[in-house]
Amino acid sequence: MKTIVLASNNSHKVKEFQTILSDYIILSLKDIGFLEDIVEDGDTFLDNALIKARAIYDFLKEKNLEYDIVADDSGLCINALNGDPGVHSARFAGDHDNQKNRDKVMRLLKDESDKSAFFICQLVLLHPDGSYQEFSGTTQGTILLEERGSKDFCYDCIFYSTELNKTFGEASEEEKNSVSHRGRAIQKMLSYLNQHKNQG
Repeated sequence: MKTIVLASNNSHKVKEFQTILSDYIILSLKDIGFLEDIVEDGDTFLDNALIKARAIYDFLKEKNLEYDIVADDSGLCINALNGDPGVHSARFAGDHDNQKNRDKVMRLLKDESDKSAFFICQLVLLHPDGSYQEFSGTTQGTILLEERGSKDFCYDCIFYSTELNKTFGEASEEEKNSVSHRGRAIQKMLSYLNQHKNQG
């Protein structure tokens, strides 16, 4: 069974990858002993995904280990805000302060008629030879000016999914995964992996 290193220690993210990539062994950063902080200071989602993937690539190379590496970066893009918060989604109003981030978004959209938005996930699969493939997924919705459902994930309780007809905060894990931006990007990568496996 092929092993892939996921550039994350987020238990929800690890579980989502393991569920979709069930024919592969998924290792977290903790599993490989990577304990450093990676500064994601890229201008785009792809930049940040590559920064993470290449940091793990260098770490594995020092240990003479050869695994494919998967890294992703994702965020919320609001049309009336010219795509903000975008790559700054986690730090829009403060460093990973979910409540402040949501409050800022709702305040900025209060007088906007267009509240459409989308989540995007940019994912890269980096190979031991340094080459990589990129995959992306999006999910559409609108921003509400009130919070509904679980507040565990930053913008989920104000992001109303037009496919689920509820906020991500109100959706079950299975419902959210069925339409999520990350789930769609992972499915595209899975198709590539399966084709590549069949070819060689």
